[in-house]
Amino acid sequence: MMSWQTILAIGSGGFIGAVLRAYLNGVISHKLPHDLPYGTLGVNLIGSFVMGVVIAYFMYTSFFSLSAKSFLSTGLLGALTTYSTFAIESLFLLQGGHIALALVNISLNAFGTILMAGSGFYLVKSLLIK
Repeated sequence: MMSWQTILAIGSGGFIGAVLRAYLNGVISHKLPHDLPYGTLGVNLIGSFVMGVVIAYFMYTSFFSLSAKSFLSTGLLGALTTYSTFAIESLFLLQGGHIALALVNISLNAFGTILMAGSGFYLVKSLLIK
């Protein structure tokens, strides 16, 4: 069973992550207006990289408490990344007959986020493990 501290940490992180997602999505979409949803892609790539960084830190250090880990990973980054938004935007592209854009969006989100998570993870691992 989760402690109330862990539940509060996840909820607090989720609040901040959701607000940050809306803000970053808006900024990126404003800077890169296009038919492809770059705002969603941007937050998914950024969030995946940061997830790789924090998970590596969690694995190779003992600096963070369980509540801090829950705040950062499940809360903040869970709310920051937008896979449900990515899914509906991809569906709308497909329904609108934009098959090529939908496939580009799906590919960039699926493979780009894995690449970014791995990049963040191995960056931190290489810095911490000598």
